[in-house]
Amino acid sequence: MSGRDDTLRVLMDSGTAKRMAGEFSRRQVFGIAGGSVALAAFLAACGDDSSSGGGSDGTGGGGGSADSFKLFTWAEYDDPDLMAKFGNIEITIFNSNVEAIQKLVSAGGNAGFDMVCPTGVYIPQMVGEGLLEELDLTRIPNFKNLDPAYADQAWDAGNKHSVCKNWGSTGWIYDKSVITREITTWADFIDVAMNEASGQTSIVDSAPNLCGVYFWANGIDWNTTNEDELAACEAFLVDEFATHIKAFDAYPGINLTQGNYLLSQVWNGDARQGLNAVVAAGDDPETYSYQVVGAPETELWMDNWCILAGAANKDACYAFIDFILDPANSAKDIQFHGYNTGVLGSREALPADTPFLDMVYFTPEEVSRMRAGSLDNQDRVVEIYNKVKAAAGG
Repeated sequence: MSGRDDTLRVLMDSGTAKRMAGEFSRRQVFGIAGGSVALAAFLAACGDDSSSGGGSDGTGGGGGSADSFKLFTWAEYDDPDLMAKFGNIEITIFNSNVEAIQKLVSAGGNAGFDMVCPTGVYIPQMVGEGLLEELDLTRIPNFKNLDPAYADQAWDAGNKHSVCKNWGSTGWIYDKSVITREITTWADFIDVAMNEASGQTSIVDSAPNLCGVYFWANGIDWNTTNEDELAACEAFLVDEFATHIKAFDAYPGINLTQGNYLLSQVWNGDARQGLNAVVAAGDDPETYSYQVVGAPETELWMDNWCILAGAANKDACYAFIDFILDPANSAKDIQFHGYNTGVLGSREALPADTPFLDMVYFTPEEVSRMRAGSLDNQDRVVEIYNKVKAAAGG
């Protein structure tokens, strides 16, 4: 990562893994240009949500071709050309970690899939459910290309079950032709949302991120389990903030740049997608201002490649993880989804004219503001989220 030093080390352990609703669903296509073309190619390669991906022989061996496997992942999260370069990858999408885990558990195992891409804090739960294969890292020679900062996380010590896919953060983007003052903190974000952008503000459709806006603005740990702090969050968001929200939108980048919002809470890659769409349309990206790492604190998340227990095409899964950890392949994937993969040499492999790299590679100061989430307060923040949605009419 450009400008990254060793300040980023681990994501926090999830503690008690719980099932909940209304959590992370942050994925969208982040191509350099031609997003509609990339999306069409992706959809052509994907199965629909109801697809089971076929059955598993339960052996966990290398059945099938060494370049074919079934991937259970987020929507529009992988370059379809790169996937085709590797081989035949059948993709089925999920919209949240909870949805993915519930589908796998209800199927009693891998549901016919070979690999899945969960967010890190959910991995202990998946291991506890017996869903994940223990990895043999000797079968992934290119694991050496992964920056040590993105290995050996607290929720998967020694990378026993996962390899970093990519990671990112959360901030905002706004139309500065209407909002003329600078937004530099979450407190500013709240104030603008309740004034100039009232009724024209979108919030990420995720319970932790909604509550995070309040916690980050007020210097409170967003993983708090203190009921007084949670009650204050609820009172503010439900009674004061909710009516100013236009939409709960996991992917607002393009929507904002098409004039649907004035201000959006946003994941970094999605904001980048919006600006890339502006450039592709021949319009001026300087119309918009962004800060994709919120202040004084904000989110840190990491998604991961995991092989499912009993995968029928395990050999192909290992081959693919090794393939995607190649710097040139990683760079191509970054151009598509807009997130840092943690692969050493990938930035140097990007075209020199790749736009908006400050939205992919963060400075040490930006990294120092990021805090990982947990599942410790999820039941409560989901309760708050549901009440805010009701108050907002969402």
